[in-house]
Amino acid sequence: MKLAALFILVVCISPIAFAHGISPEDQQRMIEGGASVFIPLGATHMLTGYDHLLFLFGVIFFLTTFRAIAKFVTAFTLGHSITLILATFLKINANYFLIDAVIGLSVCYIGFNNVDGFKKYLDVKAPSLLKAVFLLGLIHGFGLSTRLQQLPLGDSGLLLKIIYFNVGIELGQILALAVMVVLISRWRKTESFSQFSMISSNGLILAGLLLFVMQMHGFLHTDDPDSFGFATDTHSHTHAEMYVQSNPSSASPSPGGLEAALGALDGEDTTPDTGADGATEPDFDNPQKPWVRP
Repeated sequence: MKLAALFILVVCISPIAFAHGISPEDQQRMIEGGASVFIPLGATHMLTGYDHLLFLFGVIFFLTTFRAIAKFVTAFTLGHSITLILATFLKINANYFLIDAVIGLSVCYIGFNNVDGFKKYLDVKAPSLLKAVFLLGLIHGFGLSTRLQQLPLGDSGLLLKIIYFNVGIELGQILALAVMVVLISRWRKTESFSQFSMISSNGLILAGLLLFVMQMHGFLHTDDPDSFGFATDTHSHTHAEMYVQSNPSSASPSPGGLEAALGALDGEDTTPDTGADGATEPDFDNPQKPWVRP
């Protein structure tokens, strides 16, 4: 079934293109809005949280009854709700790159379990999948919490905000699961399902490894801004441009306008020396500095 195959392909390659973070626009809404804003934001975060979606996809892939799906999804929901609420409220934090790296490994675990890897390659009995899903749900919830704690949420109404965010997470999860179950149920009736099931499970392992490598790369470069994100010099100029935009009076038509904004950000006196006729006096100690005449 081409539609289902396309869905699996998109889900498996999505971690390469998207990080499990909160967009700047959503961050601003969470800071400025009330508690109710956190419900749609939580749903959006789940629907764009490809690590969580990959994990859920792996969990329900071989489940054939609604009861079984409900049992495993409930275990995952309880797990991530506990750590999301408690860790955020009690301000228990950790490096989010490391947490997301472990979440990537959880995706590998589900894929490895789906190919019966414990028996085939390790010659051991696979651990209880229900218990594993619950424990891995705790880790996923901690990952959600580390992201949420990056925002200055304040202490006023904090618990309500966290609960509303978790409600949004559950609503997004239900929507994502509904799409997955419909596609997989229809696909299971075709001949290509058995042929593609092994590819899907191996794709989960690969996607989880990619997530792990990406997050570990981020962790190893968090202390070196010039190697991750953008260089410090570029960062300073970005803030200077923002300062000029928010303070039009500080902007200057001269080439030194940006440098003036940088100096203003640092608290320096950047007012140019002017002569009697209003022209900017040349700086003979710095021949590169432009001589601007109004």
